[in-house]
Amino acid sequence: MHIDWKSASVVNLVRRALEEDVGTGDVTVLATVPALASGRARILAREPLVVAGLPLVEMVFAALDPKITVEFLARDGDVVEKRRDLVRFSGRARAILTGERTALNFLSHLSGVATLTRRFVERLAGTRAKIRDTRKTTPGLRMLEKYAVKMGGGTNHRFGLYDAILLKENHIALAGGVKEALDMAHAFASAQMNSRSTTAYEAVGGDAGANGNSLLSVQIEVRNEQELREALGAGAMAVLLDNMTPERARSCVEIVRAVRSECMVEISGGITLENARDYAETGADYLSAGMLTHSAAAANLSLLVESIVEG
Repeated sequence: MHIDWKSASVVNLVRRALEEDVGTGDVTVLATVPALASGRARILAREPLVVAGLPLVEMVFAALDPKITVEFLARDGDVVEKRRDLVRFSGRARAILTGERTALNFLSHLSGVATLTRRFVERLAGTRAKIRDTRKTTPGLRMLEKYAVKMGGGTNHRFGLYDAILLKENHIALAGGVKEALDMAHAFASAQMNSRSTTAYEAVGGDAGANGNSLLSVQIEVRNEQELREALGAGAMAVLLDNMTPERARSCVEIVRAVRSECMVEISGGITLENARDYAETGADYLSAGMLTHSAAAANLSLLVESIVEG
């Protein structure tokens, strides 16, 4: 996943974040830090983590001081140890102190997502299964959170409701059944193949569609063996095994491999670090976990000012 950090979407996000925090002015800094003072500072990892969001740090401080000098000591996707310096920078002292919290909020949250993702990746090592995210993201931050998942070694599911079809139980019920829902979805995907417009995600540098092509993928959620067999009989090429035990999931994966080996199998619902290996050993292609983005603990980072020189 590629992000254009200079896109209007990202620039406006940083601007809004600063406006939310700074408002009409950082009164603490205005009261205590001379206007012409310069400073040097660094951002320190206080725990082992996977880095994600460094470009946002530079954007935050550059918005407050266009002449600030930033030196990156790590790159997004790097695994760093405790007490490692990630960034050093020098510039207006007021800008450094004012931008501290906004920069750390971005970096600690995204690094937390990347770090949790990496733990899942390590847990699944040696199996065919890959961990991927869901749409359970923070409103307005989905693009960045999915980027952080990629930095942690995970994969992305659909970005939104527009770049892949996922038939869930309510869609199936309203369509009249598994076969009816799949028939309608396949017909719609074929009709849309040559007419899909550029999405907001692609406009900021995201990949084209859930599978990197212009044909909408169609996936269907199944809750038991009966629904699975019906879906396979109706031509399903991607199934989502929902809220099954590892034992039931293993049985369903075996059915898929016997009936249509090329069908993609994903398992979702209640996937945790503790049980991920059990689900991965069923032979599924993907495990999806909302907790990657909605429950990742913020990485422990600090910004430390090393010196301030009055101008």
